[in-house]
Amino acid sequence: MENLSPEQLKFHLEELRQQVHYHDYRYHVLDDPVISDFEYDQLVQEIKSIEGNHPEWITPDSPTQRAGAAPSEKFSKIRHPSSILSLASAFDEEGVRAWYERILKLDDRVAQANYAVEPKIDGLTVVLHYQNGMFVQGATRGDGEVGEDITTNLKTVRALPLRIPADPKAPRAPSALIVRGEAFITIKDFEELNLRLQEAGEKTYLNPRNTAAGSLRQLDSSLTATRPLTLLVYAIISADAPLPATQYERLGYLRALGFPVPEAKFCTDLEAAISACEEFRQKRDQLPFEADGSVIKINDLALAESLGFVGKDPRGALALKFPAREVTTKLLEIRVNVGRTGVLTPYAVLEPVEIGGVIVKQATLHNFDYIAEKDIRVGDRMAVKRAGDVIPYVIGPVESARTGEEWAYIPPETCPVCDQAVEHFEGEVAWYCVNASCPAQLIRHLEHFVSRGAMDIVGLGIKIVEQLINAGLVADVADLYTLRKEDLLKLEGFAEKKADNLLASIETSRTQSLARLINALGIRGVGEVMAADLARHFRDLDLLSEASFDDLQRLEGVGPNIAQAIVEWFEKEKNRALLEKFRKVGVWPRIEIASTSKVGSQPLMGLSFVVTGTLPGFSREGVKEFIESLGGKVIDSVSKKTSYLVLGENPGSKLEKARALDIPILDEEGLKKLAAS
Repeated sequence: MENLSPEQLKFHLEELRQQVHYHDYRYHVLDDPVISDFEYDQLVQEIKSIEGNHPEWITPDSPTQRAGAAPSEKFSKIRHPSSILSLASAFDEEGVRAWYERILKLDDRVAQANYAVEPKIDGLTVVLHYQNGMFVQGATRGDGEVGEDITTNLKTVRALPLRIPADPKAPRAPSALIVRGEAFITIKDFEELNLRLQEAGEKTYLNPRNTAAGSLRQLDSSLTATRPLTLLVYAIISADAPLPATQYERLGYLRALGFPVPEAKFCTDLEAAISACEEFRQKRDQLPFEADGSVIKINDLALAESLGFVGKDPRGALALKFPAREVTTKLLEIRVNVGRTGVLTPYAVLEPVEIGGVIVKQATLHNFDYIAEKDIRVGDRMAVKRAGDVIPYVIGPVESARTGEEWAYIPPETCPVCDQAVEHFEGEVAWYCVNASCPAQLIRHLEHFVSRGAMDIVGLGIKIVEQLINAGLVADVADLYTLRKEDLLKLEGFAEKKADNLLASIETSRTQSLARLINALGIRGVGEVMAADLARHFRDLDLLSEASFDDLQRLEGVGPNIAQAIVEWFEKEKNRALLEKFRKVGVWPRIEIASTSKVGSQPLMGLSFVVTGTLPGFSREGVKEFIESLGGKVIDSVSKKTSYLVLGENPGSKLEKARALDIPILDEEGLKKLAAS
């Protein structure tokens, strides 16, 4: 670059930016990268280097401008070029047919209409402005007429193209283009975000939609950049060039320009559109994002526009909502559960109500701070939702329904099970029962200890756990390894075969890995992933028990709260006595350094593996432990960062994706050879 003239260098910079935009499009929109992360990083670093020497050349669409800027004092307002309208809703097929009959009376061309059906994404509506192919402005929907300027925050969303078209082979973009889309956080990314926050001892979020909306409205866009936001674009508001005449074709046009677009179904008539909505409803929980319905759009956009509006709702489209996941009902009482680590968790006792075909009588209240923040009072009318059609939780009170007879809830000062005083640790939202002999903790602890992700003692369910504790046969988890057949035969429901099977399962668990035992101990904040990291680093419980706060903090992913929790667990006399019992009964796994191919080596260190199908020589957990014991990491999904796909019998769709991304594929024998290399 030293030999380039300023004009040549500037032209080279522009070429680099175009390359990065194209590779962003391949990675974030098509999920089909064509270069490695290293090569991509080299391109970005070269751009940064040139811009560092020539800051006057920095443009708004430069890839270096995605990281976020200094906090803004407030958002300015943007008036939309036309109304950003909402949709009328139907809640069943009859409602859809009634809508059809209404618009058919207005225009008999509706009888020959076809339709585009799309999922109704539960996110934050955004309006994106492009000039000469460059993203120049972005806004929230606001009241439909005026929105808030969140341009800087939107630039941090990697799926949003800063320049269109992303592919040089694509059609040229209009010189002025305004599109509408939905910003959101995928369910998987939301769960991973909450897991990271939980392990760091920080406050978690309630649902993806509110998290996405709050992230985009941060005054400090560098905070927005840390959130896993993404985007789908589904409509063109205005353009100064000819556009495709149908909705289905416009989605294809938007895709060609480089925008991520939602899945859509072309439907030849109304009945086909209703069937498409039913397909989306049935796979609702397989969608990567939260969706609350389907949108039926008359495909002929000129016909749709000619039908006009009802109030602010366009007649040419309709939202068919999924069955309700959210209802209101009365809060009768607040009770408290005690978890295996002593955490007190409040839950709501509700007046029974049906949500999506299931009668709900209880719902989680998360923690006592949540009750106070939401000003939840006993007797309130509550908004209740089922998350993923499974776990009901309270959203908050309907304050307008209050009669004055409701009363504020006061958290308990003592444990509701053992009546001992509870404690609260500074900086945490949780309250704890610290009585190690609390019966509720022992039941929950045993239940966790024998679970599949821990010691995996098959046949030891919660009912048998309660029997063992009530009979005085088990005072802690180590006592499981001293159970005798004659003791079990005295319990209700136990005969020879059942007792033999349980004792055999307990005996098998003696050979479980160190990572599983660490997870089974139930240390606050230490789950399967953290337990595996601790096992690899310390190699036995003696070394782990001697680790200092600073030693633990040096491990990636271990924050101060988790480090403190680990140190405190091993400092307690009760827990040290438990470890000695494990040692005496022969449950004391170690990772021997010499067990790898070379003393001190970990041949799979730094490699990531995805496993698909069944391996004859390993169980599902067994292959994971084998890889992790040698320094490797097992991940759930294939990406360009995956080192190897481990292929077994009856593989799933991961094999196709690995082949598409040119990921190396190993069978069981190949994995063992790699481990021995």
